[in-house]
Amino acid sequence: MDMSVVAVGREDDSPVEEPLRSAVLADRLGYREVWAGEGPTWDAFVLAAAIGAATEQVALTAGPVPVSVRDPLTIVRGAASTAAITGRPVGVALGTSTKRVVEGVHGRPRTRPAAALAESAAAVRTLMHSVPGEPIVPGSGLLRRLPPPGGTVTVAAFGQRAVAAAVAHADRMLLDLVSPEQVRMLRARMLAAAEKAGRTPPRLAAWLPAAVDPEPEALTRILRGVVGYLAVPGYSDMFVDAGFAAVVELAAKGADPDTLLRALPPEARRHGRPGRRRGHRPRPHRRLRRGRTRRDRPRPGHGRRPRGGTHADGPQAGVTPREACSRPSGPQ
Repeated sequence: MDMSVVAVGREDDSPVEEPLRSAVLADRLGYREVWAGEGPTWDAFVLAAAIGAATEQVALTAGPVPVSVRDPLTIVRGAASTAAITGRPVGVALGTSTKRVVEGVHGRPRTRPAAALAESAAAVRTLMHSVPGEPIVPGSGLLRRLPPPGGTVTVAAFGQRAVAAAVAHADRMLLDLVSPEQVRMLRARMLAAAEKAGRTPPRLAAWLPAAVDPEPEALTRILRGVVGYLAVPGYSDMFVDAGFAAVVELAAKGADPDTLLRALPPEARRHGRPGRRRGHRPRPHRRLRRGRTRRDRPRPGHGRRPRGGTHADGPQAGVTPREACSRPSGPQ
C-alpha cells in the first residue's frame, strides 16, 4: 500500500494557497505523489503546474475532474501541458461530480452520468497515449505537438456502471470517503466486474480525511467536510448504516452545514469519521493538515526527514481507507 497526499482548496476561510503549501510539505516529507484537486477555487491543471514548479520530485495527478464539464481532449491537453511545463509525468482522475456542482455551478447538464464517465474514460485512455505527429483527435487534421503526459488514468467509482468503467479503462479506481465495510463491498464489485470482463483489475485507491492526534480545530475542519456528503446518494446510505440516520435526515431537509455539524453525535467527534472502530487506523492518501501530523514533527535526535508511508494501491489493498483523503469542502 502506498500513501500519497491530496492538495485541494477548501471552500472556507482557509488561505487559498493552502493546497500548494500542503504539496510542498508532502514533497519535503518524501511522499511520492500529490493529487491536485479540482474545485470552485482551483483549476486542477493550473494547481498541478504550480505544485510541479514548487516541488522537486512528487508525481502529479490532476482531478478528479467532472466529465460533464470537461471534454476528453481538454482533459488530456491539460495533463500534457502540465507535464511539458513541469518535466514530470502527470496523471488524470475522472469523476461524475454531483448535480449541485455540474448544473448548479457550471450550468452544464448532468445527464447519463455513468455513460458519460465510461465514454470519457475510454477517450481519455486513448488520447493519453497519443504521440507527436498523430492527429490531436481522429479526423481533426490538427497534429499533436506535445509528448503524452506519461501518467495514469484514475476513475472515481461508486455505482455498478462506474465500477465497470473503471475496470474497462482505468489504471486505478478511486473511492472517496468510504467506510471499511464500503471498501470491502466496492472492492468485491470491482473484482467481479474484472473477472466478468476478463481483465486485470485496476489498482484501488481510497480518499479519506486523516489527522493524527487532532486538536479540536483540526477535527472540526475534517467534520465540516464530511457533512457535505450526508445528503449525497450512496454516501447517505453509508452514514445511515454507520448510525447517523438522524443527521442524514436533517441534511435531506436542507439543513445548513453549521446545523449539521452541531447535530453530529459525540462519537463522530471522538472518532473523526463514521465507521471507525477501536484500534482501526486509516491508511490513506492523506490530506496534510499543517502542524497536525506526526510526520510533520521532527523527532529528537533524528536528522533525516521522514519518508512517506504506503499508498492504498492495488486490488489486494484491503484499504483501511484515504489517501484515502476526502475533499474537505464536501463532494465536488
